[in-house]
This record gives sequence, structure tokens and C-alpha cells, in this order.
Amino acid sequence: MKQRLSNPSSIVITGASSGIGEALALLYAAPGVALALTGRDSARLETVAQRCRAAGARVDTAVVDVADRAAMAEWLARVDAADPVDLLVANAGMSAGTGDGGETEEQARRILAVNVDGVLNSIHPLLPAMRARRRGQIAVMASLAGFRGLPGAPAYCASKAMVRVYGEALRGDLAGEGIGVSVICPGFVKSRMTAVNRFPMPFLMETDAAARVIRRGLERNAARIAFPWPMMAAVWLLALLPPSWTDGPLRRAPRKP
Repeated sequence: MKQRLSNPSSIVITGASSGIGEALALLYAAPGVALALTGRDSARLETVAQRCRAAGARVDTAVVDVADRAAMAEWLARVDAADPVDLLVANAGMSAGTGDGGETEEQARRILAVNVDGVLNSIHPLLPAMRARRRGQIAVMASLAGFRGLPGAPAYCASKAMVRVYGEALRGDLAGEGIGVSVICPGFVKSRMTAVNRFPMPFLMETDAAARVIRRGLERNAARIAFPWPMMAAVWLLALLPPSWTDGPLRRAPRKP
């Protein structure tokens, strides 16, 4: 089990066309590694794939909406049949805020469909085969925003809270079956998602640095990979304090567009 965690040879990464997903794909790309990558932008995804192939990896790409349950199941079944998956990184996600007005029902439902259903649609097609092999590793992309609801991004915070708690519970469920589960909780990381923010982002990390932190955590089969630590400490404190103390300051904080 430890060797498989340190050197996965068949890896699925969703949301691999930019941001953390792209950085992880490039970090894991090496001779003898099979990468299965999804993303919503075919041109960006192919650019990432070409860079991974140049590093020696075999790469399968698919432009699939992670919220499409049937399409994800079909693609993942094909990937696993060709190269039994050692590591799944359920990374695909989206964000939107209320800086340009209140959060609409359509916006909230789309965020939940991608961030919550997308994680389920990535995990469950692979679980039966991982269970049968009694090995594998699953990483789900939550966020430090999943520890405390923020007025500027209600659906995003709710989706990441669900992913965090689901992953923590799933880890316990699968521990006896040889399958590791890690929950990734980043703070602000440079990406297309954070590029639109019009407010200060404390402890903003470079994407490749975040990817290295995540890989080290996955190699240890860490239950939770939360970073950077000053931001993590601040969020934990917010979550511990009574809402009556924090609601006012949070309402006055800048909001994501």
C-alpha cells in the first residue's frame, strides 16, 4: 500500500486544464505513468497533455462535464480497464460570488452540481474496481472556505464543506479495504478561479508550490492536506468563534465577483 501511494502509475485528475489540476498533472508526469485528464477547455487541456507527454507520460484526455454522471461513468470505466487506477484526484470545481449582486438559484445549483455531484461522479465509477483490487487512493478537493460559511460565496462554501465532510467520512469507511482517502483544503492559490478576485488574498500561493504540498500529503496518505498554515489557523479560529462575533466583520468583507 505504501509503495502504491508513493509511486502511483495510473492517475486520474479532473479539472486538469488549469490551476491545481494542471500543476498536479505536470508534477506526476513521468515515464511509466499513465495520466487520464479531464477539463472543460479542449485547447488548454491538450496543451497540458502535450507537456505531460513530453515528460514521458502516457496521456488520455477527455472533455467531459463532471456533472454528467453517465459520461463520467463511461469514460472512467474505459480508463480503468486500460490502466487500473491507483490515484484519483477529484479536483474539478467552480466558484462564483455575490460581488455583482445576490447569488441566483441557477448559479447556486450549477456550483453544487459541479463541486458536489462532480466529486461523486468521479469517485463512484472507480470504487467497485478499487475495492475488488483492495488498493487505490482517492483525493477530493475541498477548501479552507469549507470550514465557515462566507457571505460572499454561499454555494461555494457549502459545496466545499460537503466535500470535506464526505471525504473525511469516506476515509473511515474505506480504510479497512486498502483504499486511502485524503481531503485537500487549500487557501488562495493562483489560478483562473482566483484571477477574477478584486480583493486581497492573504498568503496567496503559487500553483506549483501548492501541487508539491498536495503530492507530499498524498504520499503520506494524510487525512487532511490543509495549507498554508497561517490561513488554516485563521479559518479554524473563525469556525470556532460564535457567529454573533464574526457575522458583522464577514458581512463587511470584500466579495468575490
